[in-house]
Amino acid sequence: MTAGPVAADLEPLIVRVAADLDRAALRQVAFGRQLQLDPGLREQIAGRRSEVLAALSGADAVYGVTTGMGALSGHRLSPAEQAAHQRGLLLARAVGGAPWLSEPEVRALLAVRLRTFLSGDAGVSAELCAALVRMLADRRVSAVPRTGVGSAGEIIPLAHAFAPLAGLGRELVGGVAQAGAAAIYELGPKEGISLLAGVPGATALALLRAAEARTVAGQLLAVAAGAIVAVGAPPDPYLAATARGDEVLGAVLARLRGLLGNGAAPRMLQAPVSFRVVGPVLAQVERALDRLEDAVDRALGGVGDSPAYLDGSFVGTAGFHGIDLAAQLDGAAQALAHAADIAAAQLHRLLDERVTGLHQQLATRPGPDAGLIVVHKRAVAATHALRRAAQPSVLGPIE
Repeated sequence: MTAGPVAADLEPLIVRVAADLDRAALRQVAFGRQLQLDPGLREQIAGRRSEVLAALSGADAVYGVTTGMGALSGHRLSPAEQAAHQRGLLLARAVGGAPWLSEPEVRALLAVRLRTFLSGDAGVSAELCAALVRMLADRRVSAVPRTGVGSAGEIIPLAHAFAPLAGLGRELVGGVAQAGAAAIYELGPKEGISLLAGVPGATALALLRAAEARTVAGQLLAVAAGAIVAVGAPPDPYLAATARGDEVLGAVLARLRGLLGNGAAPRMLQAPVSFRVVGPVLAQVERALDRLEDAVDRALGGVGDSPAYLDGSFVGTAGFHGIDLAAQLDGAAQALAHAADIAAAQLHRLLDERVTGLHQQLATRPGPDAGLIVVHKRAVAATHALRRAAQPSVLGPIE
């Protein structure tokens, strides 16, 4: 990923408005770039916090703040219970385990939640935002479960992600989960439930995976170009005229033609299917990644908090339900799995001397040498694993 090797050497990013933390900036933060909150932005956050605290003082019941959670939301909390409740929300829900997210993934999660806090919907304090910046600066990496969410939204992984703020949970040191350091922030009213809101985990992983997939798509195109040249496939399926009405396909084919150059005379009238469909397959990958990045942008700018403080009132929302991100991640996974299937089919054809005119299985001495057949066996195993991984995640919700 291009943001990785250089991000830690960049000057700290001064965040003046929430939009400064766009996808590119968040990837840089994931790989080590530091942040600073502009004093003017901190003043805006503090002003919104004052509004929220005033509204809380006059509110009858606010979910998860003056009440219990879920089916216990009908139970009112005493002032003493409210004071301990926000920290208790993190403690009670950090019930996951290994495998853990990597350091860049955890950093991306923290940065995404900070980005969404800057909208003011959560009504958290400027001090809490500064504490998140401090966690990033100190490279404190929470031990956040990669799997086993098992609930509405992301409350289990988010409890793990933010527990170290309050001196709870575990942190990763050299990839090993250890007891966390001392607390660096005392949670105030509504701040515990705010840390558990939205889908910052899915958003963070989506923006990282989308960037990685862009790199993979470029590699797939380059490998496909080499295979096309190797078999002497006719250029017909890659001509500009074949992309009429499809700008994405046209751009993919233009890049492919740039890699192919003039080429040699075709060895056949029509190439195998896996060679002819390169353009549409990789165009579908591009479209899927475009949609995924659009979903990330919607998640960064949308309302993820519940309750959110909107237009002077506390509003329960469905911001925890990440169907948009999940569906687009599913689409990207399926497009990439299909591209892998096509690449494996191309590899199979490259081992066939009738297609390439080269030695069978690309062996130097066919018979004594097995050639590259073992590479194809490994590719087939990988494509089967990818098919299982590409099963839709949006099916099967449980009430």
